[in-house]
Amino acid sequence: MRVEIDGRTLELLEGDLTEMDTDAIVNAANEHLVLGGGVAGAIARKGGPAIQRECDAIGGTPVGTAVITTGGRLRARHVIHAVGPRMGEGREDAKLESATRQSLDVAEANGLASIAFPAVSTGIFGYPIDRCARIMLAVALERLRSATALQRIVFCLFGRDAYEVFESTLQSLVKP
Repeated sequence: MRVEIDGRTLELLEGDLTEMDTDAIVNAANEHLVLGGGVAGAIARKGGPAIQRECDAIGGTPVGTAVITTGGRLRARHVIHAVGPRMGEGREDAKLESATRQSLDVAEANGLASIAFPAVSTGIFGYPIDRCARIMLAVALERLRSATALQRIVFCLFGRDAYEVFESTLQSLVKP
């Protein structure tokens, strides 16, 4: 699904985030920036050890924030590491909103025009996919409706179920 907003694009895809040809992809990171399993593990495997070395040099970042590294051997030139919340830690919605917003801020601060997100925190962190879709899509739409240099925001979702949740949420958010 694709939505045009003021000449900019918000797009939903089902697929492999590590194959995205965008300026940056977003890693659903932990606060220590250790690329272990899930999305982070796939990024580490395809992107190579340079990404983890850069993360180690940064040293970590708090929940609700985002930092940037190069993309190593990925098609994307950069990886933005967004630390989303773990369910049960408190203020999860605000933390996910902040991590999404900060990812977009980092992309803009680095002159990037396109970014691809996964469904942050919905894997081992246990965040509900419907809440994730509502928050992340609302932040992305708000950014595309503002004065932004970003031209394309993609949500690259793993599996048909995740795609369908994001699709129905996006349809409800862009109804006239």
